[in-house]
Amino acid sequence: MIVHRPPAGNRRPRQKDAAALFISRARADIFAGPDRVGMGTPMEGRMSNPLLADWTGPFEAPPFAEITAAHVPEALQKGMDDHWAEIEAIAANPAPPDFANTIEALERCGALFGRVASVFFNLVASLGTPELEEVERDFAPKLAQHGSRVALHEGLFARIAAVHAQRDSLDLAPDARRLLERRYEGFVRAGAKLEGAARARMAAIAERMAVLHTEFGQNVVHDEKEWQLVLAEGELDGLPDFLREAARQAATERGVEGYAITLARSSIEPFLTFSARRDLRRVAYEAWIARGEHDGPHDNRKLIPELLALRREQAALLGYASYVDYRLADTMAASEANVHRLTDEVWAAATRRAARERDRLTRLARAEGMNDKIAPWDWRFYAERVRQAEFAIDEAELKPYFVLENIQQAAFDTAHRLFGLDFLPRPDLQVYHPDVRAWEVRDAAGGHVGLFLADNTARPGKRSGAWMSSYRDQEALDRPIAPIIVNNNNFAAGTPTLLSYDDAETLFHEFGHALHGLLSRVRYPSQSGTSVLRDFVEFPSQIYEHWLAVPDTLRRYARHHETNEPLPEALLQRLLAARNFNQGFATVEYVASAKLDMALHTHPDPASLDVAAFERATLAAMGMPEEIGARHRPPHFQHLFAGAGYAAGYYAYLWAEVLDADGFGLFEAAGDAFDAATAARLRRILEAGDTRDPMELYIAFRGEAPRTEALLRHRGLLEMAEG
Repeated sequence: MIVHRPPAGNRRPRQKDAAALFISRARADIFAGPDRVGMGTPMEGRMSNPLLADWTGPFEAPPFAEITAAHVPEALQKGMDDHWAEIEAIAANPAPPDFANTIEALERCGALFGRVASVFFNLVASLGTPELEEVERDFAPKLAQHGSRVALHEGLFARIAAVHAQRDSLDLAPDARRLLERRYEGFVRAGAKLEGAARARMAAIAERMAVLHTEFGQNVVHDEKEWQLVLAEGELDGLPDFLREAARQAATERGVEGYAITLARSSIEPFLTFSARRDLRRVAYEAWIARGEHDGPHDNRKLIPELLALRREQAALLGYASYVDYRLADTMAASEANVHRLTDEVWAAATRRAARERDRLTRLARAEGMNDKIAPWDWRFYAERVRQAEFAIDEAELKPYFVLENIQQAAFDTAHRLFGLDFLPRPDLQVYHPDVRAWEVRDAAGGHVGLFLADNTARPGKRSGAWMSSYRDQEALDRPIAPIIVNNNNFAAGTPTLLSYDDAETLFHEFGHALHGLLSRVRYPSQSGTSVLRDFVEFPSQIYEHWLAVPDTLRRYARHHETNEPLPEALLQRLLAARNFNQGFATVEYVASAKLDMALHTHPDPASLDVAAFERATLAAMGMPEEIGARHRPPHFQHLFAGAGYAAGYYAYLWAEVLDADGFGLFEAAGDAFDAATAARLRRILEAGDTRDPMELYIAFRGEAPRTEALLRHRGLLEMAEG
């Protein structure tokens, strides 16, 4: 599963999709997109294909240096062929169906396919050559066809259904019982009970959606690669040194003179925050929000109505009134009403808070001679000025203390204090790009836990955003298998690379996901790590963000990149005092996208949709402040349309924040952010994967059900909600 940081800039709010459908080991469901694959040269013959050969290097890690895009088609096809033969063998087994020869046999299926798919889809996310994208386009429908063949295999489902019917008499262990029930439900939700034309149509829908998902994601990447704002020395007014250096490096990477602002979030948001040139801020902002909606072959507006219509048809075939009903039936939220109850409550408080923030920005702008209304390209600029005035905090003053390597070490050392993990650098291991670093993870007793890879900096072709994924998942069905986990971020490279506080929080967030994968202790591969309900998967990542703000963490690791002096205590206290500054804005832009997601997926006739007009009407109806833009506009909303992972589910970050704000309260009640007993209870959630119902896991950790007011209090919105 690929899991994402949402909005960087949203302090708390970030895919296991389809080609792998019910293939426990095959991770061909990655929400991703692509730079370079390996450094080897193509070789003839299957035995010389490194994706098909045994991996005999340290920890059986992928031989990245030997892999090229040319190796992928043969390996994917061989993986699918082998997997299909295994499926056929299970279905044709003459023995009566039982848990071992059907459900556990399925867990053993697709080992080669899963291994190849994991490597390919991770590389196409983190890299991005035309060769990789061509393979992705070519195989998207083939992988969907394969997934549908498995999901709609009548003989296979008959065996699964027979075992499921006996479940009460099988005396299964709790993890096995949940595996059986989730397997059965997964096949039903994929259409296994459909007949005739409906089955064929379900398969056709899956194939077409796979093509559209791939095209959508590649279109966004295209726009991000193609655009740049090249600046001369005289156009850098207001830009601090760290941003000038990052823009200079970006220009060098892109082969242009001067300084370049790109559509990487780590470039565009600081520019909007610091540039004193309002005209240039507008150019940059309008390019940022226009990704995916340019006339021509990369226009995502023409893809969205078809995707929405296909999803609605898919849900209708399965008996659901809308795609929202279909998706939420398999979540903690359970219903559209519950999602609206949460988002409406937060929206009301956030818009009131945002109105107060806007008025404060307007007063400052007027005092400085800007008489126009605050526009979306103005908000970050004036918010930073207000923050400096009210909290004596300047991002340019803070950033020199947040060095990438130090914050990565802070995340490691926090995991050591909470869970007894050690991270040992392994520069000897092959990696897929020079930016990537590798560590071996060991536990307190010195035993091997897994490998952790960090790919932290932005580069042309790498998909934007931040995410965690795996090259291999933990399991123990036949032998212990250790995970290989990767974190991808898109920080602006520098010498050294300096982070904003939001960047640092993003790193902690993704590392929380990584710990969910690394600490997994399950038997069955399809229950491993982050293979949990979509609106629970963000809990481990979001609760981990809290440890960045622990004063002891900041005192130890926020150190000036030149002097190594710690963050001055007065500045540290001002930083903590300002953590809820601008939360009206951050919450509004996130919740607007979550509400827009729900509106899009409940539209009664999406095939006729004028996407831009619908977006405007929906935002107007919800009372969207004109000074704030939605975090994601539909043409570049990859969470929804580059895969189905967060479709009708973008609310999940907010839902998980209820859990994380409430859950961290247990550490606060203990009086110690590193309380050993509480950390042990949290670790049990990370170890459990999908072996238990997530609400049961949460209540076992917290002692009671979560409360929404914890979220409002954490964001500083409780007073606004009560008002």
